[in-house]
Amino acid sequence: MKKFIVVLALVLVGVVMLPRLLGQTKEADKEKDKVANLMKRKLDRAQKVLDGIATRDYDKIIKNAEDLSDISKEASWRVLKTPTYEVFSGEFQRNTATLIKSAKDKNLDAATLAYVNLTLTCVKCHNHVREVRMVRSESRATGNWSFPRGGS
Repeated sequence: MKKFIVVLALVLVGVVMLPRLLGQTKEADKEKDKVANLMKRKLDRAQKVLDGIATRDYDKIIKNAEDLSDISKEASWRVLKTPTYEVFSGEFQRNTATLIKSAKDKNLDAATLAYVNLTLTCVKCHNHVREVRMVRSESRATGNWSFPRGGS
């Protein structure tokens, strides 16, 4: 009889908790989709900036760099809350501002350099995000909550 009561209690807890767990999974999936869509838009605009640089189309550079700046101000842009991530985010915004100014000044060399710096910032930030997520994932599995240098 005691086993039956224990099993029944576990089943009831499972029935009560399952919808909550599924709801959290759906919310997490929605958030991942938002971030994925934002990153696709960022890549699309960055490619258009490069096309503008290659064809010396300053209006195209300006429009797409402004879009990149706007994208970086959206809430789903903030995928991590680490000091290093904030530095990269600030660098990205400064690089887009430099890119816009350079294109408005019709300075292709400066625009090209700003684009290269923007791209390097993206690569470094993506490496940081992957590293922090990997450490967090390993930490959940092992219970060891140490973070990489510069990344907590």
